[in-house]
Amino acid sequence: MSFEVIGCQLLHFGPHQAIANRITGAVRVRIREYLLGNVTEYSLDLKVKADCGQVPHEQVRTALLSHAAHQLNKLKSRHIDKLPVAAE
Repeated sequence: MSFEVIGCQLLHFGPHQAIANRITGAVRVRIREYLLGNVTEYSLDLKVKADCGQVPHEQVRTALLSHAAHQLNKLKSRHIDKLPVAAE
C-alpha cells in the first residue's frame, strides 16, 4: 500500500481560545492511495497548530502547512511497505 499527496488547502485558522500565541486551524489534504491494484482518491481534514505568536499571515500559513506535512510524513512512514530482512 502506498499513497501520494495530490493537494493541500488551508481551510481556516484562528487564535487558540485558551493558549496565548498559539494558532489552530484545519488543512484539507487530497490523497491518492494504491492498494491491491485499486486506486482511491479521498480527502483528509487535519487539525493543525502552531506556536508562532503575532506574525504575518504568510508565516502563519507556512507554519500550519508545515505541521500538516509533519503529520503526513508520520502517516506515510507507518504505511510504507516493509522490505523483508535477511536472517543472519
